[in-house]
Amino acid sequence: MFTRTRLIAACSVFAFNAVAADAPQHFHPKGKAPSTYTVQMQEEARKVLPFADKADFDDARRGFVAAPASRVIKGAAGNVVWNMGSYDWLLPENSGGKDFDSIHPSLQRQALLNMHYGLYEVLPGKIWQIRGFDLSNISFIKGKTGWIIFDVGTTRETARAALDFVNEKLGKRPVVAVVYSHAHADHFGGIRGVVDEADVRSGKVKIIAPEHFMGHAVSENIYAGPAMNRRIIYAYGLLLPHNPFGHVDQAIGKTVPFGEIGLIEPNVIVSKPIESMTVDGVRMVFQNTPGTEAPAEMNTWFPDWKVFWGAENIVGTIHNIYTLRGALIRDPLEWSKKINEALYRFGKDAEVMFTAHTWPRFGNARVVQAMRDQRDAYANLNNAVLHQANKGVTINEIHNVYKLPASLQQSWVAHSYHGSEEHNSRAVINRYIGYWDANPATLIPLSPKDSAPEYVAMMGGSEKILARGKQLYDEGKYLLAVELLNKLVYAEPQNQAAKDLLADNFEQVGYQKESVALRNSFLAAALDLRSGMPNLPSPKTGGPDMIKALATELWLEGLAIRLDTQKVGI
Repeated sequence: MFTRTRLIAACSVFAFNAVAADAPQHFHPKGKAPSTYTVQMQEEARKVLPFADKADFDDARRGFVAAPASRVIKGAAGNVVWNMGSYDWLLPENSGGKDFDSIHPSLQRQALLNMHYGLYEVLPGKIWQIRGFDLSNISFIKGKTGWIIFDVGTTRETARAALDFVNEKLGKRPVVAVVYSHAHADHFGGIRGVVDEADVRSGKVKIIAPEHFMGHAVSENIYAGPAMNRRIIYAYGLLLPHNPFGHVDQAIGKTVPFGEIGLIEPNVIVSKPIESMTVDGVRMVFQNTPGTEAPAEMNTWFPDWKVFWGAENIVGTIHNIYTLRGALIRDPLEWSKKINEALYRFGKDAEVMFTAHTWPRFGNARVVQAMRDQRDAYANLNNAVLHQANKGVTINEIHNVYKLPASLQQSWVAHSYHGSEEHNSRAVINRYIGYWDANPATLIPLSPKDSAPEYVAMMGGSEKILARGKQLYDEGKYLLAVELLNKLVYAEPQNQAAKDLLADNFEQVGYQKESVALRNSFLAAALDLRSGMPNLPSPKTGGPDMIKALATELWLEGLAIRLDTQKVGI
């Protein structure tokens, strides 16, 4: 999902404590309310989307056991690592069931579904999940002698809190095995909160992972880690207050915890496409799915229980093909094929599907529907975009052309809360034929700071651009206003009036977006333009576990990337 080994606790002060649950006012003195155009767009969405379908809410509530009295998880130094209560303004008992016009109605629904917090029983006497303690779920399977944990969350602190609560409510049991479903930090980072490395090295505790897990888990942090850390602040809204006008959800969970990420190398590797294994008396069938949501990932089938674990391949949203934080572009067609394989191998018998994010699905019809709709959504994204590309539609046009088929628009599980049709469609073209639109005028573009002054001069100067930008804002033509004002801000970076007006337009676009990736990026940029990002430490990569896990080749490649050849004269 994302890459960093430690987010400094000080960052949490702004994001976690920015707003009281009963005071959903705009967090910024320059912030604007939703415009009449934005309100109208939200009202139209409420009319056409299937809000009468409450099945997801039934599934999300099912099996609730208990929740801790506190909605805050703290680190050893007393720092806030996680604060679910900072989103309590979303709950109907606090909002009065209010529809927030600053949030796309479909996203508000997703944000409310992700408010479930505590211990849930997935399969009576066999499987439980801790939800709402972390961006990802932490799942507990009861073996003959102890717990088998599927994914351990992002941080030591949230994982330890989950294990402690499970032991408190269900009886203390040792952890005998951990399954890393894939090579993203929110699924392995909490490992030191639940097991001791010495027990893994001795074989007392198994850590099971898909083939090539370690290489992929480490390489993302090394090659482009610093660039990703900057981008994640926008794409994940890390410094936006939790507020109806700011951060409301992360689609696959609430947000990113601010704690310590660890990594312990697995001692059992699943290398075959389909591999059976019995762990502490529990039979499992692993399905390797490389090239899907992660380059190393696997689903799991529990044949004795008719339960399917979908990892992060099938969750309550269409995912990213291109992640705005930065990562290799994924293959939606291969993703679709792996879901299809799971559907035909396991789906026909599955009575329960639980996953690394969002909520389970109960009953074969619900499981099959989710698998089919996501399979078809990823396949259509690939095929329909390439169909348009072959007709001449370019990477700079496709996002205005591609739409999810009407047959899938009424399926909540086919909506793009984490990804978006806009940036995913562009990613498909980039994957197959690259970023160039086949127009030589765009092949060697000038840097924006070099070309922008000429545009401003040709448009008659800043005053004319500001006047036109304000007119377009008043007409609800926000993206057109952005096109003009962005040139002015590059040409005159100290022009605060231009930055404020650009921020106003960014904000309205953000309010209108169903995708958190787009919402967060526009709203974070608006905050940055208005007053700069809060002066807090940036995320860091390269913690002790990540450095220790470096292969020599990877370490040398990382050094090569960091070498400034211009300074050394190479």
